[in-house]
Amino acid sequence: MSATRPFAIVTGASTGIGLELAKRCAKEGYDLLIAADEPAIEQAAASLRSAGAQVDALQADLATVQGVDRLYAAGRGRPVDALLANAGRGLGHAFLDQNFTAVRRVIDTNVTGTVYLIHKVGNDMRRRKAGRILITGSIAGFTPGSFQAVYNGTKAFLNSFSFALREELKDTSVSVTCLMPAATETEFFRRADMMDTDIGTAEKDDASEVANIGFDAMMKGEGDVVSGFKNRLQSAVANVTPAAMLASQHRKKAEPGTAKK
Repeated sequence: MSATRPFAIVTGASTGIGLELAKRCAKEGYDLLIAADEPAIEQAAASLRSAGAQVDALQADLATVQGVDRLYAAGRGRPVDALLANAGRGLGHAFLDQNFTAVRRVIDTNVTGTVYLIHKVGNDMRRRKAGRILITGSIAGFTPGSFQAVYNGTKAFLNSFSFALREELKDTSVSVTCLMPAATETEFFRRADMMDTDIGTAEKDDASEVANIGFDAMMKGEGDVVSGFKNRLQSAVANVTPAAMLASQHRKKAEPGTAKK
């Protein structure tokens, strides 16, 4: 890797939005450190290298402090120009029917690991007075997610956290952007055991398009971006709709057995 090229870390980069974000970073001339908690991260790295990118890959459990520490150490002290904190995990079904180990893993991946990584890298950026942070939140954070209660709750946290951190850093040269996609064509719903639901089987947004929207917003230093006009309208409506009504509407999309035949 060349120290003269910008350097980006992308988490959750083995598939989906994360991989597409890594592709865009590579296209824009970034050296990359990509991470995920599955062996497919090596295949993602190989595909990026075949396109000419300089890539290091790390399989690490970013739901743990130790996993985040391993990722941070893998940067070898190189200044991070862009941190794309995209790692996330979903979980369908009714909360009381879920295995609590799986519930805890969603929280630790989406919240604890993400916040810890941003704390470490963000402090470096603030000391250098330079850097960009992109957090993958979700429009799900605007809606009480019946049958996705924990996932939606973690995204509500990330959406809120990103705005708060941005305000704290407004007098620095470190920008914070929150990408808020809607349902996107990735492995997310299969992994969340939601393929028997309406939202799991419905047509979804293109991951590459979502990633490009998020990357462009990050480079412009924008505070947040909702991908797609329909999704922007949905988020606006959610802000003025009673929470109980939103929860009831979400049930029709996420309750097991709602998949349309």
